[in-house]
Amino acid sequence: MDLLNRDTDYAVRAIIFLSKRKGDLTSSLEIEKELGIPRPFLRKILQVLKKNKILESVKGNKGGFVLLKDSRKIFLSNVVEIFQGKIDFAQCLFKKKICPAISSCPLRKKIKGIESSVSSQLGKITIASLTKGQKR
Repeated sequence: MDLLNRDTDYAVRAIIFLSKRKGDLTSSLEIEKELGIPRPFLRKILQVLKKNKILESVKGNKGGFVLLKDSRKIFLSNVVEIFQGKIDFAQCLFKKKICPAISSCPLRKKIKGIESSVSSQLGKITIASLTKGQKR
């Protein structure tokens, strides 16, 4: 089980890269070359980030992407939720039916506590905090 899936990882890397560009318009080709993210994945991810108002895009020959939000206001939890939905480690499924013990399962209660803790911690991590100490 991965806490962050591939799309979330690529999105975070792209957002970090754009945050270091300090508002400069950056082409998807430049992002692709710098980060080594395959073009089909990158284009999809950039469009999803645009749709969720994290990025802004400019079309045309001199076009590209730029962060729409301040990197201090983009939380890792927001990016995870965009690409993966709410964190849910305790999907108790038995033959495609919800487990009859779901409301009384002691393991589920413990796992829900872990989910809450993970969500809380991810909600404290900003893109700006991830870029501290890194070179442009």
